[in-house]
Order: sequence, then C-alpha cells, then structure tokens
Amino acid sequence: MIDRQKMIIIAEKIRKKCCADDYIIRISAQHDHLVRFARNGITQHIGGDKLRISLKVAFDNKTGSASINQSDSDSLDQLIKSAESIARINKPDPEYIKTATAQQLPKVDNFDRETSELNEAAMIDRIKLCIDNARKLKAQLAGIAEKHHGLTYLTTRNGFEGFDRDSSYAHSMTIQKDEIETKVSRSAKAVDEIDMNSLIDQLNNQLASLEKPQAMNIERIPVIMRPPAVLNWLIFLFWILDRRSADEGVSPFTDQLNKKCFGDNFTIRSVLDDSALSTPPFNWEGIPTQPTTWVEQGILKNMPVTRYYAQKIGIEPVFVFNFDFKGDNSSEAEMMKSVPRGLIINNLWYIRQVDRKTGEMTGLTRDGVMYFEDGKIIRSVNNFRWNEILHEMTKRIISLGPSVPQETYARIPTLLIDAFNLVDSTTF
Repeated sequence: MIDRQKMIIIAEKIRKKCCADDYIIRISAQHDHLVRFARNGITQHIGGDKLRISLKVAFDNKTGSASINQSDSDSLDQLIKSAESIARINKPDPEYIKTATAQQLPKVDNFDRETSELNEAAMIDRIKLCIDNARKLKAQLAGIAEKHHGLTYLTTRNGFEGFDRDSSYAHSMTIQKDEIETKVSRSAKAVDEIDMNSLIDQLNNQLASLEKPQAMNIERIPVIMRPPAVLNWLIFLFWILDRRSADEGVSPFTDQLNKKCFGDNFTIRSVLDDSALSTPPFNWEGIPTQPTTWVEQGILKNMPVTRYYAQKIGIEPVFVFNFDFKGDNSSEAEMMKSVPRGLIINNLWYIRQVDRKTGEMTGLTRDGVMYFEDGKIIRSVNNFRWNEILHEMTKRIISLGPSVPQETYARIPTLLIDAFNLVDSTTF
C-alpha cells in the first residue's frame, strides 16, 4: 500500500498538469484482509491493496470528474484528460462553489498498529473459538472477520490539505440450529476492543432464548430495543435530518430547529474525545470535523449541511461523523420489571421510507424476538413488520441502558420504548 509521501507526489503530478480553474484531488489507499467462514469451516481468504485516485475539475462553473485505480504517469494523464473533457462539454452546475481553502483540522488518532499488523493466523484463531462453540452446541456457524487499514489524502487548488490514517477490525457471525437462526456483529478501531468470549456469550444467549418461537398477534406494545436495532433506525433518522430538506419543506423537521421535536431523554452528539469512536479530521468536501450536538434533551440543535447549502444560507457547514447517543443506567432486567409485558428486539432490517415529509418508516425485526411478562422472558415469538415515525418514537422512550460501543462510529444504549407499533407478523 502506498504511503503519505507517495500520495503527495501523485497529487503534485496532477496539480502540475491540470489546466482547470479549480479542482479537488482525492486519494484513498486501503489494505484489507477478510476471512469468510461457513458450515463451521474457513471458506475463503480475501486480501490485498486498493487504490482510488479521484479528480473533480471546474472550468468556470462547468464540472467534470473521473477516477482511476493506478498511479502510473499514463493513468494520471488519462485521469486529467477525462475529467477536463467532461467538464468542457458539461452544462453549467448551478450548485458549484469553489473548493475548500486551507483549514485548521483537529488532531485525531484513528490508527491502531496492532490491528493493522494483525495476520491471518491470529484472525483464524479468533474464528476457531467461535466454530468450536458452534460445534459444542451442534449448530452451524457462518460469518466474516475483517481487518482494514486505510490512508486518505485530500487536496484542492485553493489550499486545502488533509490526511488521515485509520484501522478497524470487524467480526460478524450467524448461528443456525434446527430452524433457529440469529446473528451478532461488532466493529472497532482496535482488535483488542472486541472480546470474542463476550461476543460468543451474546450469540449463545440469543440462540438459547429463541427456542421454539410461537406466533403472536400484532399490537402496540412496549419493546426493549438492543443497541444493534437502535443503531439501524438511528441511521435512517439522520438520513432525513439534513438542513436543506427541512428548509425545502420535504422533511418533518421544517421550522423545528431549536425546538423540542424529540423525547426529553434523547440526546445525541458527534464527538472527538471518545477514543472508542472513529473521528475523521475532515470529509470528502473538505469540511473540518467539529464536535456537534445534534439533539439535546429533545431539542433539535443542529442539522447536517453541505458546503454549497451552508454558503447559500450563510452558515458554517457541518457533517455527521459518529454517533454518541447518551444513555443512562437501566439494565434489561430493570426494564422488564418496569412494564407489565413487552418484547425484546435484537435487531431491525429492511428499513424503508413510507413518507419522507412525516418521517414515517417501516421495517422488519430480525435475529430473534422474545416476549416477557412480569420481569421474565416467557418465550420467543415470530418476527414482525413495524411502522413508526422515528423522531416521534423517541418521545415514548421510558428508560435507557448504558451507552456502549457498537461500531467504529457509534456508541449506543439499549432503549425501552412504549407502544411500539407492530403492523404485521411474518412467517419466519
């Protein structure tokens, strides 16, 4: 994999030959190693280096872009020629703005050397623990372990220059026994942040709780939503939380800035000071990363905004780079005792938009659903389809668990939510 100095040399070669009025050069390099496993055995190793060099140019406000995956002189010449040719014949871009100037970037550390140097034997040892566990349970295991080490470089004609180095390790696995199937996953900046024994215990507990699922009718019912499920709906909530959509009247957050449109105990930020979370120093537009409170105790404080739209309305651009969802200290046991009956949901998927303007979404539960009464899990039940307006749902949060790292970019609590809207049951 190329290093930072090589990236600078590539950018300088492009800079010297590029004739455009403006340009932005993006270079990313990554070394990956992935180990797939299925039916309790290793099935595939995938590894190697990736390189992507992108160039976006502008002649006046006519833009063009191209990308390549090789850094030889002929390829760089072709990159410049392609981007400039497209720009010259393109129609004017009404949303073109000049590229970013030099910026003060935060000092961050997204790199763990031990993770970047992790070899395949060590990865297989971690997988072997999981396979041995599945064999003891007379179950079948499948999944993937991933190690990534990346470099990112961004520079513009107007003086912006930024560099980042990162690492990550991820492990996901699905276990199947008879007709029961469930999954767990986790990613982190550093491999040592993922305790495989804890992940195996989580998988085993989910599997044990799902024996002989029974049919259950749909209703509005309290649910305990575990961190993977919470993160999945949170991603879709932020998908519609941008300032421009709100100002144009096509989201539920029109005229809601600095107003309470979430629940009292809903606070979420993007932070720089949590060592467990990835914090890139800039984004691909050249916007510097800055700590931002999005929602505080239910009040909408900020919305993501691009450089173009920020300039248009006269504010500073800002973007979401991680999720720090403030939790509390309620345990699952305490949550189950605080309501007469309810469900525990491991995860959500197939989330889709029903009505962008109201914020209504639909989706399915997955990886198992448990029914509880009087503080005790009674049985597992079938999966469900649900419909919810996500920001309105936060007003029905009864209690929160401790916020825990779930992915490299997210610290998430377990939630107890009242009257979760189940609209249909499934056959699986």
